[in-house]
Amino acid sequence: MADEPLVLGIETSCDETGVGIVRGTTLLADAIASSVDEHARFGGVVPEVASRAHLEAMVPTIDRALKQAGVSARDLDGIAVTAGPGLAGALLVGVSAAKAYAYALGKPLYGVNHLASHICVDQLEHGALPEPTMALLVSGGHSSLLLSSDITSDVRPLGATIDDAAGEAFDKIARVLNLGFPGGPVIDRYAKEGDPKAIAFPRGLTGPRDPAYDFSFSGLKTAVARWIEAKRAAGEEVPVRDVAASFQEAVVDVLTRKAVRACKDEGVGHLMIGGGVAANTRLRALAQERCEAAGIRLRVPRPKLCTDNGAMVAALGAEMVARNRAASDWDLSADSSLPVTDPHVPGRGHGHDHSHDHVHEVSKENLYS
Repeated sequence: MADEPLVLGIETSCDETGVGIVRGTTLLADAIASSVDEHARFGGVVPEVASRAHLEAMVPTIDRALKQAGVSARDLDGIAVTAGPGLAGALLVGVSAAKAYAYALGKPLYGVNHLASHICVDQLEHGALPEPTMALLVSGGHSSLLLSSDITSDVRPLGATIDDAAGEAFDKIARVLNLGFPGGPVIDRYAKEGDPKAIAFPRGLTGPRDPAYDFSFSGLKTAVARWIEAKRAAGEEVPVRDVAASFQEAVVDVLTRKAVRACKDEGVGHLMIGGGVAANTRLRALAQERCEAAGIRLRVPRPKLCTDNGAMVAALGAEMVARNRAASDWDLSADSSLPVTDPHVPGRGHGHDHSHDHVHEVSKENLYS
């Protein structure tokens, strides 16, 4: 079991109900139920709507994942769930479901960190993570540079967004351009037909005295919005494709520049990029170009594994089981601001590596049918 643990992972930090099943570093199932269409008319994710959608989707999505993997719930070696960070109500649905299944099955429960899971998912595509690994995570809620020497116990933040995350900026500019929600995929599409050098938008926090690894996209977002407003006020047509391309270039230029700089400064030969914005084609291309020039090996999972999914949670859970990390207690709680320095939430009194103590409190009678 220790080498190839079979783990089910549940992810409900935002608007996607993700359930993944992993055996060791092999992906067996990745089932997702998205509520993105229900949020589109609001122009962003509505927490209450997301929580209700998770409630409705949870059991069918778990059943679908088990069927897809061709395994029985009784065969599982553990159940992992995103304990944070994320939307509090949405996280609670996932944590409650994970507890129920773990208790009924008599299996260990692992509350894991959403951001650490985004890093660990790369193991499903490119094999074991090198140690240390530099990770650039970019999504709707986070833009972070993280250095991990052990994904189950040691993740160190080097830099983060001090205002709007990259994905949030994509959504807001898409809204100003009347392109709809979510903004990332649609701006990526329009940008392919535009000129990235057409408009010189600002690059935030890139001055000599600015924090080396922190990000800021609020000023860029404002500059783009004002440029568009000025065009409209003058009665001129807004060149949507050029604006999309120039805005996108400003974002990915800063992201890749800082990530490569961090690798050089820390002497790390690998860069992993994850999170929803990692699905952006220009970010992937520029990162590849700059990493090759710097002699850094780039690892980016396929787009489906970059966005929120249960596979990433299962991947980190499997690593917790394989490394004999402490299971979580039954009073595990959702923590909307769980720090990335906590890759998982072990049970109280488990300061040392300790396995599955709480399972023995459960009746050995199988309650799951």
